[in-house]
Amino acid sequence: MSAVSPISLQSSRPPIIPEPFSANQPKTIRLYPLSNYTFGTKETQPEEDPSVLARLKRLEEHYEQYGMRRTCEGVLVCHEHNHPHVLMLQIANAFFKLPGDYLQHSDDEIEGFKSRLNERLAPVGSQFTGEGVNEDWEVGDTLAQWWRPNFETFMYPFLPGHVTRPKECKKLYFLQLPKKKVLSVPKNMKLLAVPLFELYDNTARYGPQLSAIPHLLSRYNFEFVDEDDNVVAVTPGHQAANGVLPRSKVLAGGEDTTTNGQDIGMDEFAPGDQE
Repeated sequence: MSAVSPISLQSSRPPIIPEPFSANQPKTIRLYPLSNYTFGTKETQPEEDPSVLARLKRLEEHYEQYGMRRTCEGVLVCHEHNHPHVLMLQIANAFFKLPGDYLQHSDDEIEGFKSRLNERLAPVGSQFTGEGVNEDWEVGDTLAQWWRPNFETFMYPFLPGHVTRPKECKKLYFLQLPKKKVLSVPKNMKLLAVPLFELYDNTARYGPQLSAIPHLLSRYNFEFVDEDDNVVAVTPGHQAANGVLPRSKVLAGGEDTTTNGQDIGMDEFAPGDQE
């Protein structure tokens, strides 16, 4: 069995094809190359709370008035060198988060989530034109639920048995990216494309929620296509062309332009904070 598609296979010794091994799995997900997408910036969006304590205080006020807070975040996946990359935001060069936010108490879950995504990533006005501008979000499977039992920073992927009134539930959804899309990030944030192998087991930098994403995505088979829609690889992918090692890439946003589009690396960050 080979991860290389038949049109890309160059070996004179084709692999032995085993019997099918995809029973009871969801449909294969098509991933488009990072180069298909256009990235820009828009006006700064200040954080609502100046500190973690202020954020928890606002959560407490919300709970007293409306009950448990509902939060939705999206996992957007594309590929570079036939390896899945997750799009995420970096705020103040300090911590990372997925696109999305808490819902207003009266919002419909999916429509409210789409509104939050547009606030964060949709281009403004006539900044861009053409295919992929203002295209609707395709919200897919729920990948995980994280629970906040108390007015504290800790969240868990299960609800402890003694907790009957959780304060917040955060849901992670798979967002199917179309062939082309335009994304704009606030100037005070960076939009990064982070490879799965960097997220995996990397709680020191990304925290338990983001470092679990490779586990959540492992249920899917992927097919990787090029800019001309040719399938060039399938799960589990193959070695990058010319020995290129995928790494996090800054796509848009941020004031520092000295890194030439590359993330400055793990060694220059303290362990990341995460909501």
